[in-house]
Amino acid sequence: SPELGYGRYPNVVTSMEFERMLSASGPVGGHVTRPSDHSGPKRIAFLQCVGSRNKDNDYCSSVCCMSAIKEAVITKEHLPAAESAIFYMDIRAQGKDFDLYYERAKKDYGVRFIHSQVSRIAERPKNRNLVIVYIDGEGKPREEEFDLVVLAVGMKPAPEALDLAGMLGISLNDYGFCKTDGFSPLNTSRDGVFACGVFQGPKDIPETVVQAGAAAEAASTFLSEVRGTLTRQKEYPQERDVTGETPRIGVFICHCGINIGGIVNVPEVKEYARRLPDVAVVDENLYTCSQDTQEKIKKAIEEHHLNRVVVASCSPRTHEPLFQETIREIGLNKYLFEMANIRDQCSWVHMQLPIEATAKAKDLIRMAVAKARLLQPLEEPTLGITKKALVIGGGLAGMKAALGMARQGFASALVEKEKELGGNLRHIYHTLEGKDVQELLRDTVREVLSTPEITVFTDAEIKSVDGYLGNFRSVISAAGRDEEYEHGVVIVAVGARESQPAEYLYGKESRVVTQSELSERLALHPEEIEKYQHVVMIQCVGSRNPDHPNCSRICCLVAVKNALKLKELSPRTAVTVLYRDIRTYGLMERYYKLARERGVQFVPYAAEAKPELSVNNGNLELKVRDLMIGEETVIAPDLVVLSSAVIPYDNTQLAKMLKVPLTADKFFLEAHMKLRPVDFATDGIFLAGMAHFPKTISETIAQAGAAVARATAVIAKGYVSILPTISCVDQSRCLGCGLCESLCPFNAIRVVETEKGKKSETIAASCKGCGICSASCPQQAVTIRHFTDEELFAQIEALDEGKSLATIH
Repeated sequence: SPELGYGRYPNVVTSMEFERMLSASGPVGGHVTRPSDHSGPKRIAFLQCVGSRNKDNDYCSSVCCMSAIKEAVITKEHLPAAESAIFYMDIRAQGKDFDLYYERAKKDYGVRFIHSQVSRIAERPKNRNLVIVYIDGEGKPREEEFDLVVLAVGMKPAPEALDLAGMLGISLNDYGFCKTDGFSPLNTSRDGVFACGVFQGPKDIPETVVQAGAAAEAASTFLSEVRGTLTRQKEYPQERDVTGETPRIGVFICHCGINIGGIVNVPEVKEYARRLPDVAVVDENLYTCSQDTQEKIKKAIEEHHLNRVVVASCSPRTHEPLFQETIREIGLNKYLFEMANIRDQCSWVHMQLPIEATAKAKDLIRMAVAKARLLQPLEEPTLGITKKALVIGGGLAGMKAALGMARQGFASALVEKEKELGGNLRHIYHTLEGKDVQELLRDTVREVLSTPEITVFTDAEIKSVDGYLGNFRSVISAAGRDEEYEHGVVIVAVGARESQPAEYLYGKESRVVTQSELSERLALHPEEIEKYQHVVMIQCVGSRNPDHPNCSRICCLVAVKNALKLKELSPRTAVTVLYRDIRTYGLMERYYKLARERGVQFVPYAAEAKPELSVNNGNLELKVRDLMIGEETVIAPDLVVLSSAVIPYDNTQLAKMLKVPLTADKFFLEAHMKLRPVDFATDGIFLAGMAHFPKTISETIAQAGAAVARATAVIAKGYVSILPTISCVDQSRCLGCGLCESLCPFNAIRVVETEKGKKSETIAASCKGCGICSASCPQQAVTIRHFTDEELFAQIEALDEGKSLATIH
């Protein structure tokens, strides 16, 4: 981008170069500075769509908008006085909860968003500052001066990837990405070779992880008959017996780049930890989760004969299993480990209070050490697995998931609440690319019904789900009778639906329809289209508002698809799309361009100035303030099409039954947005399709494949390890009152008859160690292993000690 100064002006950098500046392992150690004079920038401009959405690369790179927003937010955390401005064409925050992050950047971090494409950048020779020339929202030319400019340069195929494609003999598309089919999104042009990630096209981390799982599932289908024949069990050294040993605790404190070290005074915390009782060694690390630090921990355990380990770093949810595995590999029981979360609970929440954050980090480490002294080795029992799946939902995701399980050699029950399979596919007729959806529907239903491993229940409901990973038992109600079904895993694919708009005269005026209703007219009554003189589409109806703050992801794609179909059937019909941001992400940008070339008009409007629709003398009248020209425009359409929000079904009862969480929008909440996008926090239950969040057909098929891959990985082993951090009943103290049984949200504790009368016992595989039973027992007869009363009281007493011991320097 020579016209934007890259390569000529030192203070113009790419988004990737700026990302490295923000990183603690980068060239400036996470301290954002200008390349020209190494001073901290006060005003930073982010320029979007540099190298994307132009005549050379007419596709969207999908991730640049959110990357810029993230970088602006992190910059504000690093440099509170810095101001950031993002120059954009459309903000493409189409991912799950991305719009919430976008709004947070504006409101909480003061990031400015300027709807303008920058044409020129000039450098002031004296101070090396950069002057940006652009057209503002009122159509007037403006100049602003910035200390640093960051260019969102987008993605393109790597030369090495092109060479690999040539060696494998697989086809590429016009952009040089791998050519795939929308209905077989992982398949390349060569059988047995599958594509995923950015090699296939620009995409974010969650979609990449999903596609990786789906590609693994597709590949493993060919290997299912020989599954496990070449696997070797990992061998561990014999576990050290630490019984009777005086605690020797190693404390490892993480800088986490500057996530922790930029706020918490880690060297001071390190010196403090040295003085804690039974601490034999203390070390600080840039990234404690790195492979080299794992080796340092192992070496310290050997050299100092450690028998307990404490890591003070980030969330146990992310990295505790890694550290447990590390100490097990050197001979310590994995439960002789404790973690203090000094990132989330110190540096992140107290980023403006470094002294207090440092003091709190000392408190948390002192408490962790106090608990570590009392930790005892625990064993993980194993249980057998029922090698069947329950798939809830008979739409595209559910059907593809059931077929995937069958290809892997496992039976499943496919439960659909409607009388027919197909879900939303029954109301979709063609894709943006022009593919026949009804043919996909017919072929998929036919394959499902002819697959012997799949038992289909239609017009059915799930009445109950009991049990745990590997050993679930569900009751399916269908055809007037209840049937019990035993299975090892669950795949949730219940879908979502188009909402019914409560505005723009919908339901009161026959000339106002939804995109789904227009799609049916275009497919089933194409002869009617020529009568329309002017069709207007309104985007973001019922979404990106306080009630539904997120984008529905697919609405812009559907609008462009239907607009192109309108123009195909009736070229003389005027089509206008009123929008806030057009979100034709990835390779679908070409269809947005094609629609403009075909004469479809796109008119932007502001969220605070929504279009107004009324009936005047029997005619529809639509008023909208066009942001391009800065004036109100009056349109007289004869059909108004609403791109209404995609909303979930009422999932509350099913979520309670499965004991899985929902988002604020009532979609199902995955275990981790980026790293575990098809898993739930509840083991053995997986997620696919629009029950997770709105998505396209190809994205739905990929997520179904990823869910199958995760489910298969669980049940193919034939057994499951049970976490020992669960409740344990001292039956000598138990009175059998049943309070614990009545309160347990997981049905994991029950009262049974024993020789000494009624007593409670824990169902180990169902217990999640939540502690409700332990906290409520009037006899103190229930203990949670690894979180015993003794350990918890030790932590509380250590916190109290800190009032006199901890010193703030």
